[in-house]
Order: sequence, then structure tokens, then C-alpha cells
Amino acid sequence: MTRPKLISLIAATVLADQLTKAAALSLLSQGTAVPVLPGFNLALGFNTGASFGMLGGIMTGKPLLMAALTGALTIAFAVMAFRAQHPLERAGFALVVGGALGNIIDRLRQGAVTDFLDLYWRDWHWPTFNVADIAITLGAVLIIAASLPFRRRKEPVLDQS
Repeated sequence: MTRPKLISLIAATVLADQLTKAAALSLLSQGTAVPVLPGFNLALGFNTGASFGMLGGIMTGKPLLMAALTGALTIAFAVMAFRAQHPLERAGFALVVGGALGNIIDRLRQGAVTDFLDLYWRDWHWPTFNVADIAITLGAVLIIAASLPFRRRKEPVLDQS
């Protein structure tokens, strides 16, 4: 993956995330779930913590601190993206960076990350998430996939006699 493609993937991820969040903010109201499919709702929510609401209580009212911490990690992942040799690894880091930037924009703009995708089974709900979270998760999967040792098939040895 070339540098322009890497930058384009980061930008496309941020754009997709921000457009879907803008739609969620304009079309959904907090506290009202909109059923889409069995096991899937659209439900507007706001996360002041880290992934899945972790550190929410500690970070409430500190969006700049949370954005700064996330920003430092994002810079590190961006450096790794440009240094990575494997195309899957580069794409994975690009998705992580794009997703993180999308969530940083939310924290700086409104003090919390907009979430709106709600997966559930009966009364159990996965923490509400967004397109940036999907990109970060998919990016992590690609990074792991790139690190797996794939064995090459050995070429048959030709008889030299």
C-alpha cells in the first residue's frame, strides 16, 4: 500500500465515521431505540470514557485529557502505519488511526464520543458503538492477521543428476 493510499484510507475512515455520526445526531434522539433488525437497533448515546465506556467515571468532564491521551497513541500508530512493510499491517494501522481521529474529533467538538450502533440478544446489550470503533476493531484484526506466520509450500527439489 502506497503512502497516498494509506492517507486516503485514513481520510475515508474519518469521513465515513463523521458522516454517520452527523446523521445519527440529526435523526436519533437519546433514550429512544430505533429497531433495524432483530438484535440490532440504532440508539444514540455518548461515551466520555475509553473503549466500551471504560474509565468513563474517571474521564467525565476531562475531554481534552482524553483527547490528548488518545492523540498520543494515534501519533504512535500513524508512525507504525508508515513504517509497516506488510500491506495488511499498513491497512490495519490506517484503519486504527482513522477511527481514533474520528473519535478525537468528537471529544474536541462535543466532549464525548457519539455512539449509535446497538447490538443485543434478549436483554443483553453490547456497549453501543460507532463506525470509528468498527474501523479500530477491523484494523486490529488486520494487524494480527499480518503477524500470523503463514508457511510457504516448499518447492519440489529437482534431481540434478
